Amino acid sequence: HVQLVESGGGSVQAGGSLRLACAASGYSYCLAWFRQRPGNEREAVAGIVFAGGIIDDGHTYYGDSVKGRFTIAGDPAKNTVYLQMSNLQPEDTAMYYCASGSLACGRWSDYNNWGQGTQVTVS
Repeated sequence: HVQLVESGGGSVQAGGSLRLACAASGYSYCLAWFRQRPGNEREAVAGIVFAGGIIDDGHTYYGDSVKGRFTIAGDPAKNTVYLQMSNLQPEDTAMYYCASGSLACGRWSDYNNWGQGTQVTVS
């Protein structure tokens, strides 16, 4: 499996911004961010066709709760995908996980490889 290492989590006040990073150790066709809020199931946040660095920014996918506030983008030189989060709210408090998949990048059930997660706390 490709190893995924997340970074960039932390604490921020409501209305603030954070950028998460996920560095992949090898080829990934799809990369995505999921989150798990306290007491809730893991939910999809955003996904992108990464294709080992041949990034298709035209094929990005977002969960309904973050559309317009979060942006996913990739850096092929670093084999890294980012999640830019703006206008953060307390309900965005969660553990954020990077995931990789090999089929349909907008089909959240296809992601089957996970990082360890990074905590985001909004107060």
